[in-house]
Amino acid sequence: MTVTVLLFASYADAIGRSAVELPLADGATVRDVVAGLGRIAGAGRLPAAPMVAVNQSYATYDQVVHPGDEVAVIPPVAGG
Repeated sequence: MTVTVLLFASYADAIGRSAVELPLADGATVRDVVAGLGRIAGAGRLPAAPMVAVNQSYATYDQVVHPGDEVAVIPPVAGG
């Protein structure tokens, strides 16, 4: 299956694009998505456990993803 992974701000800068189509095995979890991102060039600048949302809802790392899901990797935000 394939999921779309959206990257924002410094995460998009690190990978060099704002979205990645990531192939995964059926039954993959958010943890698998993050591990898959780690294999992309530039991903070494991402934290080991970033905040993630699936289909616009915050997700845990054991949540199963499904074909066509939109996974967003959310960078830290500072305000002022």
